[in-house]
Amino acid sequence: MRGDYQQLVDEISSALSAPATLEDRDFGLIAFGAHEGDDDEVMDPVRTRSILQRRSSAAVRAWFEAFGIARAKTALRIPPDPAAGVFKGRICLPVRHRGIVHGYVWLLDDGHLTDLALGGEGTPADPRIAQAMETAARIGALLADEARAGSELGDLLRELLHSAPGGRAAAAASLDDALRDSLRFTPGVPLALVAVLPWDTTDTDVAPLPSLPGLLAACALPAGAGLPDTGGAAPSAAAGAVTPPRDVRPEGRGTGADGGTGGATAGRTPPAAPAPVLAALVRLRSPGSLTPAHTVAEHLLRSPRAGAAPAAAGRADATEGRPRRGAARNGGATAGSGAAGIGTATQELTDLPAAWREALDAARAARAEPRLGAIAQWDTLGAYRLLTALPDASADPAVQPLLAPAHAELARTAEVFLDCAGQAGRTAQLLGIHRQTLYYRLGRVEKLTGLDLAEGEDRLLLHMALKSSRL
Repeated sequence: MRGDYQQLVDEISSALSAPATLEDRDFGLIAFGAHEGDDDEVMDPVRTRSILQRRSSAAVRAWFEAFGIARAKTALRIPPDPAAGVFKGRICLPVRHRGIVHGYVWLLDDGHLTDLALGGEGTPADPRIAQAMETAARIGALLADEARAGSELGDLLRELLHSAPGGRAAAAASLDDALRDSLRFTPGVPLALVAVLPWDTTDTDVAPLPSLPGLLAACALPAGAGLPDTGGAAPSAAAGAVTPPRDVRPEGRGTGADGGTGGATAGRTPPAAPAPVLAALVRLRSPGSLTPAHTVAEHLLRSPRAGAAPAAAGRADATEGRPRRGAARNGGATAGSGAAGIGTATQELTDLPAAWREALDAARAARAEPRLGAIAQWDTLGAYRLLTALPDASADPAVQPLLAPAHAELARTAEVFLDCAGQAGRTAQLLGIHRQTLYYRLGRVEKLTGLDLAEGEDRLLLHMALKSSRL
């Protein structure tokens, strides 16, 4: 299938004597034509990154979409903008099928296409552009067929993940038959499930997922699907989600020394219901290698559908690829960003529902705990394997007062103290406060909760409550 795309892109490139690139609707690279000549500026930063990284950034996508490419039915001309990293102008050929845009063909214009008639508004297009648009329509039909096939596999995967134990064997058999028919699957190979949280499902005509090594099927699941003891419904939001112990600020910067209300809500993310999540089924090379699953997870996390909303339109190369301020230093997820989880590998399709719960819990843990990284494996979660399995419930009555927004700084202080195994010096250093200030805050925590931080069981209760409140 990908060879067909390459051949069609080469046809367009040859007809117009211009380097051509085919991307899907989410700006994921599908195929690109050869770049010939000695003009280095033809390979501007935007095209170079698209080819090397197999995807354009959200900023690049927003910049080009501002020209109306998503609504266009005829070829469009995009002017150069060196300040945005676009050294050469482009002609965009929308790739459509039955009115739905499935991607774009980009032609780099080194000047010889400037006077080419693109058509539209009653003006006939140059015959070469008309021929290129016909080829783009053929590409659109192929992408639509691929989307339909992928949608069918995704529906069967969703059915299996939602199936009750009694209907699991039948659902697994249906998915097995469909995978064999698609020539994507060999029985007995190890499989892994990747969960990406959150995933944008606002589009009703979802473009096909990228053709990645090992990616067999994918489907979006509703908010809260697969969470423990919720019956598939979205659990209630925990009262006062605790700010993770990161981006700690020195004392006096927007907070009072006693951890009172002065700026106590700074950095706090309001609690919200779980967002939709993507499930991706990946074929592994061997039972002990999760590399393909990590590759798929990394690619999906770069999609505009993963995590926070795409960046606003602006300079295409101004900040792309740079971590947001306050991001975890180990590359972990930040508040509002996407995270991925990988479940235990299995060779049996009937084991996928259990692997899905593990993958989803790993993704939830990665969002709650930046130190786990943006992609977390179930078997490396540590204590979060237990915390994610707990039923959704209100916080323990003793800890409930501490989770109020007014006591955000006290809650964070307590969590950092417990993360540091009760080492006061290390805690004070991480928080950027004096040790006496730390003792004062911990005293206030004890008064609010009635817990004794010198007692192991009380520490355990408080630590579990603070961690689980973010899940």
